[in-house]
Amino acid sequence: MRLLVLVCLLAFGTAQAQNLYMPRNVKKAYQKGTRSMDGKPGAKYWQNFARYNITVNATPPNRTIRGTEEITYINNSPDTLTTLIYKLILNSHKAGAIRQAPASEEYLTSGIHIDKYSENGTPKPWRDAGVATSKQVLLNKPLMPKDSVKLAFDWHYDVSIESGREGSLDSTTFFLAYFYPRVAVYDDYYGWDRTTFTEAQEFYNDFNDYTLTVNVPKDYVVWATGDLQNANDVLQPTYAKRLSESLKTDELIHVATLAELTAKQVTAQQPVNSWKWKATNVSDMALCISNHYVWDASSVVVDKKTNRRASVQAAFLDNAADFHQMVSFGRHSLDWFSNNLPGIPYPYSKTTIVQGFADMEYPMMVNDGTTTDLNFSRFVAEHEIAHTWFPFYMGINETRYGFMDEGWTTAFEYLISQADLGNEKATKNFQQFRVTGWSKDPSAEQDLPIITPANVLSGAAMGNNEYGKAAIGYLALKELLGETEFKKCLHEFINRWHGKHPNPWDMFYSFNSASGKDLNWFWNNWFFSNNYIDFAIQKVEPSPTQCAITIQNIGGYVAPMDIVVKLADGTTETFHQTPAIWQANQKQALVKLPVKKKIQSIMLEGGIFMDADESNNSWKVK
Repeated sequence: MRLLVLVCLLAFGTAQAQNLYMPRNVKKAYQKGTRSMDGKPGAKYWQNFARYNITVNATPPNRTIRGTEEITYINNSPDTLTTLIYKLILNSHKAGAIRQAPASEEYLTSGIHIDKYSENGTPKPWRDAGVATSKQVLLNKPLMPKDSVKLAFDWHYDVSIESGREGSLDSTTFFLAYFYPRVAVYDDYYGWDRTTFTEAQEFYNDFNDYTLTVNVPKDYVVWATGDLQNANDVLQPTYAKRLSESLKTDELIHVATLAELTAKQVTAQQPVNSWKWKATNVSDMALCISNHYVWDASSVVVDKKTNRRASVQAAFLDNAADFHQMVSFGRHSLDWFSNNLPGIPYPYSKTTIVQGFADMEYPMMVNDGTTTDLNFSRFVAEHEIAHTWFPFYMGINETRYGFMDEGWTTAFEYLISQADLGNEKATKNFQQFRVTGWSKDPSAEQDLPIITPANVLSGAAMGNNEYGKAAIGYLALKELLGETEFKKCLHEFINRWHGKHPNPWDMFYSFNSASGKDLNWFWNNWFFSNNYIDFAIQKVEPSPTQCAITIQNIGGYVAPMDIVVKLADGTTETFHQTPAIWQANQKQALVKLPVKKKIQSIMLEGGIFMDADESNNSWKVK
């Protein structure tokens, strides 16, 4: 019996390997046993890990940030490492750095400067990386499997005047992200991640433990990834108490108002305050410092089984009207995402939404612009907070496979918008922001397969593949499986791979095994093809008991649709079709509808699954 099961599993795995294109390096990972054809981490799966102890010194309005860090890097791989690759993301600010968009003079800086570097306590010379955002360094002693190396840096850089994902928010408010040298990911199918940061494709980081100390002058408040360890040391008792109370209530608490900040009575009145933060098993750290951003906070139950709460905080200019609602938006986001889709309780202790410019996500942090449209401000916050699950909890390689985080997040964005605004308005917004741009554009770059590694793409080709196209692919899968089965499969994928580094094939195979269905026809159709959405009514054959409609799939994507039948008596009937109608034949489908009245007209309607050519979507009786 065990032999029969093994043969069946091997056959199942072989069939999947034959049915989905797989790059040669990914194939090797499955052959080596680090990944499994049933979608689970393989018996030999590994990933490397580090402990970072970082100290940052900031003295606004001086824009120079100085830091020190100690890294204990542990090699869990079976390989002996003779070199390390460091990521130096802030070199993207240098003149001459490779970027996918122009940079102004106020965005440019001299990059990150390494002042000291040592390995296992031995100082080593550091050769400047120039405009590169990664650097290879030869180890004094090879790093053996299961061994570790201790690394240390002193470094400094100037915060850019013009803020992007990070930089100056104003003269005394800085948002710091990607601010420290880090060891790049070394994984089981690419080895070292040597990709250049071009300001377009995003990030790929290991899960590490962090201790962060931020030294700032008195009257400056610090918000950061992780948990504040010493609130009573850096805040006056009144404000430390308010912060503590906010962790236990649904009520909005004004931790520090503008008047209180202006009166310089919020922080401990010593020349320098050392704000200490700790975060474990996270992929990055980010922080904000300001002497005049007001501070709101509350919390929300994110796990109803255990009553575990998560803190929701906001830091912003007092004149930003939408940000006075931001804690409410954050509480709603954590509640909805935790209990609907993805339906996994928010996995961290807090989130902080900072008023900035980037509309960008970080572990437990959001950097969002202010707007006069409360619905839009909420929409942006919801999108960025949804990124908590993808990529942060799931360890996605965003640089190459951004559709695994932006696509999922954009799908969740649409679903929560339906709850917020109703289906009609949410659909209209989604069409405008996520679908129309590529659906109605026949350019070749719009039809590149979603699986195409994004590090070789730019512009619309990258953006549409990662966001809108991938999102409606996942939403089409939800239609195919039904909400209950879809949620079960999504949970299985998340439970298997959180805290790890899943690639697309791990996701595809995990859904296959969790559903008990061979979904490769669907994955091939949506993620490996040059398809788009374009249906046409080819033939209509009414009879006294039913109406048979032949629908041609010109574009190729197996999308759901509504068939809206208008009857001669003026009434209409709508028949929803899932992608299942295309499983037997992806080029043509015959749909038989139980219509017993005379028909006047038939229309195909896709909603967010917009048809590229709607001229052939209707039929009228002659």
